[in-house]
Formats: sequence, C-alpha cells, structure tokens
Amino acid sequence: MLAQDSIVYRPNQIRDFKLVPLPAIASNPANGWLFGIAPSATWRMGDPKSAHLSNLVGNLMYTTKKQWLISSRSTIFLAEDSWILLGDWRFFITSQPTFGLGSSSPNEPTENPKQADVWWGEQQMDYNWVRLYETVLKRISTSKFYLGVGYHLDIYSKIDNFMKDGITQELTFSNDFYNHTKGFKLDKNTLSGITLNAVMENRDLAVSPYETNFALVSYKINPEFLGSNQSSSTLLLDYRHYFPLSEKRKRHLLALWSYVNFLVSGDLPYMALPSIGYDMFGRSGRGYSQGRFRGESMVYSEAEYRFPLQKKKETFGGTIFLNAASFASKFTNENLFKKINPGYGLGLRVMINKANRTTITADYAFGQKGNSGFYLNINESF
Repeated sequence: MLAQDSIVYRPNQIRDFKLVPLPAIASNPANGWLFGIAPSATWRMGDPKSAHLSNLVGNLMYTTKKQWLISSRSTIFLAEDSWILLGDWRFFITSQPTFGLGSSSPNEPTENPKQADVWWGEQQMDYNWVRLYETVLKRISTSKFYLGVGYHLDIYSKIDNFMKDGITQELTFSNDFYNHTKGFKLDKNTLSGITLNAVMENRDLAVSPYETNFALVSYKINPEFLGSNQSSSTLLLDYRHYFPLSEKRKRHLLALWSYVNFLVSGDLPYMALPSIGYDMFGRSGRGYSQGRFRGESMVYSEAEYRFPLQKKKETFGGTIFLNAASFASKFTNENLFKKINPGYGLGLRVMINKANRTTITADYAFGQKGNSGFYLNINESF
C-alpha cells in the first residue's frame, strides 16, 4: 500500500470521491415530512494538505403537503484552494403559509390593524420556484480571502393565495396587496442579478466545522435589463465562528452565527424579500416555519453548543441552541428590533462518516406563541 506522501496529486483531478446515495426522510414545519433521495458527495481537487474537501448535496423529495422539491447545492474547492465555486440550483412545486411583513404578525389570520381590508397572520400560498445561483471566487494570493462574482436568478410563478377551509371573510392577501402597491405582478415575478462577493474561508471543513471562522459580504444588483421586474439592490452579511472547548475533543465546541440581509435600493417582489429560513440550506429560524417572518431588512443570530455523547467514539453527539430574529418593513412602518422573535431547542447528531463528518441531524425547536417544529437534515445547521 502506498504511503500518503508518495501519492502524486494532479491539480484539479477529482480524488477521494465518495457518494452516499441516501434514501431520505426529513421534516420541517414548512414541508411536513419529506421522502425521497438525498445523494451527498465529497471529493478533493488536489492534495489534502492544500485543498479543502468539496461537497455536493442533492435532493429529490416529495412531501406530505404534496410538494415536489428538487435541488442541488455545492461548494467546490479547486487545487490549492485557488478558486471556490458555489452553486444553488432548485426547482420547487411547493406551498407555504405567509403571515405579512415585519416581526409582529400574529399566527392566526385577522385584519391588519395598519392596513385596512388586508389579511394579517397565516395565509396559504401555492407557487413554483426556480432558483439558479452560481458564484465564482478567486483566492487572493495565499490568504484566506476571496473575491468574486455570481449570477443569481429567482423565478416565482403560479402564485395562488387562499385561506384555510372555514374562513369566509373577504380581505386582500398580504402578497397581493404588497405587490400591487409596489407595481409587481400578482402571480409571477422574476429577480435576476449579479453579485459582487468577498469571502473569508477559514473553516477546517465547511459541512461540519470544528474551528475558526467564515465570513461573506455579498452585494447584489438586480437590473431590469437582466430580466428583473424592477431594478433593486441588496446587501447580505454572513459571519460564523467556531470555538473549540477541548483540544482533545474538538467536537465539543461553541458555534456562533450572524446573518443580516438588507434591501438597499429599489423594491423587491414579496416572495424575494429577506425572510426566515431562506439562507442557502434553509437552516435559519429553527422554531418557526420557513417564511414565517419577512421584511425589507432582517437581522438574525444564533448560538449553538455542540458536544459528543460518547467518551471515545464520535458517532453520537448532541446540541442545544438559541436564536433570535428581527425584521423591519417601511411598508408597515415597523422598525428593526422593535420586535425580536427568539427560538430555542435541542438536538441529536449521528455521524455516519467520520472522515468527512457527514452527519444526520435531528432537532426539536420552540418559538414564541406556540410556534415549534421538528427538523431532520443532513450535516450541521451552520
């Protein structure tokens, strides 16, 4: 058997490829139970000493809420970590409740006290969603910093609003009222833009870090000539830090996450506004369903304590976490931090591949006013 040092690694040659074609069972409040396949692949594009582990997570899922979810999300490090390629492709035939804008919306549907004849609280929505995001980042010399550009496309179509059975009051839906007021279509909207990105990638392993940190600054420009319904721009800030609490057991750690998304100029269609649970892997806001809060500005933060459950083995682990989110909306005259919505919970971790830290995660989380949810996924939340 060849020693590791004697292996010749060619630049950008796929090595150590591992595919786990998992039959998938997952759960979250927005989708209910999900069933299908979720292939997960890891590989390296160069020498393990100088190239991070690349990964791709795919999904082909059908849910108990009669949704079809097809997606592929990837982080690819080329040889010497000289380039990073980020992909997020989705096709959803889906649905979710929406509750209006800001952090103060109630669970149960009622008339909005700030907007007469408009629903506030839970409103059902069916829609199709196509997402095509691809970002290319170039490493700056031998540092941990990258600069790059990306193309981001979101198409929301066949949007249909309706209320639960038994509710007969005739009011205007939040989505319809906002889009009509802002000059957007009610049943289909497109957001097409270019992003300018700066990244610091200092994690030891992106899918399940044990130490150091990650930062992203992304400025997105959505001009009409690229296909957007209206011109706009947004700013996204994402920072994550991991503090090992034991040198011998690095799985014993404190993880912190801050996520900020602002509308800078112009207007966005309702479904494209910053919203809880719309980060790349949909992991923010445990304790609430995806889309529970929405607005022109959002600030989100989370702290998670992760720990092993076995003295010497790494198979089983646990976590406890606390998060908080706040949303602002000029449309409803609600300022940021006027209302903060916390969430908290605990979870179990089962590591099915120690070398690549591929992990099955099961969490139960609680939010305010009876909101809660069970979350079953692959890999750590952040």
